[in-house]
Amino acid sequence: MPQTSGEPRELGFWTCTALVVGNTIGVGIFVLPASLAPFGLNALSAWGVTIVGCLFLAIVFAGLARAFPRDDGAYAYVQRAFGPHSAFLILWCYLVSCWITNAVLAIGVVAYLSALIPSLATNRGFALVSALALVWLFVLINLRGARAAGWVQLVMTVVKLLPLFGIIVLGLWQLGVHPAKYVANLPPTPASWHDLIAASTIALYAMLGIESATIPAGKVKDPARTIPRSTIVGTLLTAFVYLGICAIPVLLIPQHELASSDAPFALLFQRLVGGQFGQLIALCVVVSGLGCLNGWTLICGDLARAMAVRGSLPAVLARTDARSVPTYALLLTGVLPSLMLVMNYNDSMAGVFTFLSVMVTAANMPLYLACAIAVWILWRRGERAAPGARDFIWLAAALLTIAYSIWIFLGMGAKPLLWAIVLGIAGIPVHWCSLHWRRRRLLAETP
Repeated sequence: MPQTSGEPRELGFWTCTALVVGNTIGVGIFVLPASLAPFGLNALSAWGVTIVGCLFLAIVFAGLARAFPRDDGAYAYVQRAFGPHSAFLILWCYLVSCWITNAVLAIGVVAYLSALIPSLATNRGFALVSALALVWLFVLINLRGARAAGWVQLVMTVVKLLPLFGIIVLGLWQLGVHPAKYVANLPPTPASWHDLIAASTIALYAMLGIESATIPAGKVKDPARTIPRSTIVGTLLTAFVYLGICAIPVLLIPQHELASSDAPFALLFQRLVGGQFGQLIALCVVVSGLGCLNGWTLICGDLARAMAVRGSLPAVLARTDARSVPTYALLLTGVLPSLMLVMNYNDSMAGVFTFLSVMVTAANMPLYLACAIAVWILWRRGERAAPGARDFIWLAAALLTIAYSIWIFLGMGAKPLLWAIVLGIAGIPVHWCSLHWRRRRLLAETP
């Protein structure tokens, strides 16, 4: 079975937790309340469903890391259960979604930087160059090694959480001082199963990334202990932040105002304390987006390397330097988002996030569903002993994750599923050529 190499393990509990939190909480959190506002209180119910579903998913990933500590992350787990070809299709979709995410994060950060640097809003060329510079800045940081990228991730996650906790504290203070505000702006939208399912899909999009600690498993210290702890703690912390961030505006801002707002937190500050807070909110978005961009760059590089090691991608991407840095995989992580930026640069944040929510959610769901099914397949094969109390919870969580995944697929509809199929088909020629070149190389090396 695929196992990790002898590369140095530089990522500890706090860094892995920061990777989970930092990759999950990005730019979208600052427009999420407006996206969920049309669903009224169904949005809060949807968050309850999403948090429970993501906890099941976190237990699945934590259990896989505990059961197979020498495996090199999610690719190895899926390959164990389904074989190399299915593993490639599932992880290829996930990898492409990560590349798309990096391009869109760069666009989002530059769009909000325009509130601080007005010339970015008027000079398209300057904005494009700035977005490209951000992509390559974090490629360069990751080229210095996992330790450097991990420290940057830890610092930026702490910095991004401070204003988010500030928003939650401000909202709770207002509700404590003025209890009548609890019911003053309750949304009139009635409870509805249809709205609950639709809002759950949007909420899950915001939680994508909770698997981040499992991807660079080969770089994690004591993975059997560190990855499960950081995955569960990171998921709970992220869920708390999102629930608070989305509940406060719903309770304090009338539904019609919140749904039509392009900057819901600027509106929240204006209603609570008065004044203009556009630049402050823009700075928070920039910090959040930069931390997310750093984390996903690390994930892209390590996943591309892991796939190349197994022959699913060109062998050159598996090469590492003296510090075990996947140099060529990281360079590819810079090149592809850069091409996307050059070909599709768009100043419209709404258009960007509509595309992202459709494409990225669809591309992530096969991995989540496959890992949940893999738990049962591997247990039935006897690769795990008869379940004790901990493994019983793991198996139950896998079964509930399968049910949750079906719930999300129903909420997404046909269009996102078609996107996922298109992404998978696009990767088949890459996979076939990589396997062909690998066979030719092995034949040439055989005496």
